[in-house]
Amino acid sequence: MNIGLDMMGGDFAPLEAVKGLQLYLSGNAAGVNIYAIGDEALVKPLLEEHKVTSPSVHVIHAPEVIGYHEHPTKALKEKQRSSIAIGFHLLATGKIDAFISAGNTGAMLVGAMYSIKPIEGVMRPTISTVVPKLNGTTGLLLDVGLNADCKPEQLNQFALLGSLYAQHILRIANPKVGLMNVGEEEGKGNLLAQATYPLLKENSQLNFIGNIEGRDIFFDKADVMVCDGFTGNIILKLSESIYDLANARELGNDAYFNRFHYENYGGTPVLGVAKPVVIGHGISNAKAFGNMISLAAQMIESDLCGKMAEQFSN
Repeated sequence: MNIGLDMMGGDFAPLEAVKGLQLYLSGNAAGVNIYAIGDEALVKPLLEEHKVTSPSVHVIHAPEVIGYHEHPTKALKEKQRSSIAIGFHLLATGKIDAFISAGNTGAMLVGAMYSIKPIEGVMRPTISTVVPKLNGTTGLLLDVGLNADCKPEQLNQFALLGSLYAQHILRIANPKVGLMNVGEEEGKGNLLAQATYPLLKENSQLNFIGNIEGRDIFFDKADVMVCDGFTGNIILKLSESIYDLANARELGNDAYFNRFHYENYGGTPVLGVAKPVVIGHGISNAKAFGNMISLAAQMIESDLCGKMAEQFSN
């Protein structure tokens, strides 16, 4: 398998990307070719310094970088020699099987939407976040910001995309799907929740368990939690603050709270596009980059995008 890694994306690029690549290669990386996309003058000396000399690493020169504050569509159009633009070109032409970047999130989303394109039948792709459960398991919340305003049909599709991800990446058999709401009873909630409930209930591809509330998020009631991106992003940012509070209260060595740290999960995939695209946090460190590569490899190995396409063709 061939994975493209944007070496120039992130606040600490390319150093942390190089260290993350080193970390990944120190494990079991058999059969994986990494295409390190970035400025050769910066990347090659760091690869040599950190003794990343594997024949499976190939440097692809990209002299331009898309900054965080640049307009995504304009930057992708004008900076064809940027690491993100080259990465999407390699992915679209089949030279790599997945693309990873901790760079400009907007540019990554635009590239995923227009270079790779959604799976046929998917109305809108979605992004998710992993939720650590108190019992040691892991859940999935989506959407967490890509789609602030949603239609019921979109939430129904998010539920299916999330279920497939939970099955094939999180290894949850028959994941329980819950609809985020202000009460458990059917008929509760705003117009979106009320219209979404019957769609989820009638969807034979889902193990729908009904409405869930905010208090259920970190417990074992549901594995896949579905909401609009406005609500999901608020929950995500609140969860991040819980980790910050735990550290402020000197609970940094608590096994449960440590699971909230973004580096443990690396990045988030864009679910619903035709090929694996993984977006990392701007402050990604070596561990995060290593885990992003591992996630991309899992998505390729499980043929997650192919399984999603198959489900939507049905």
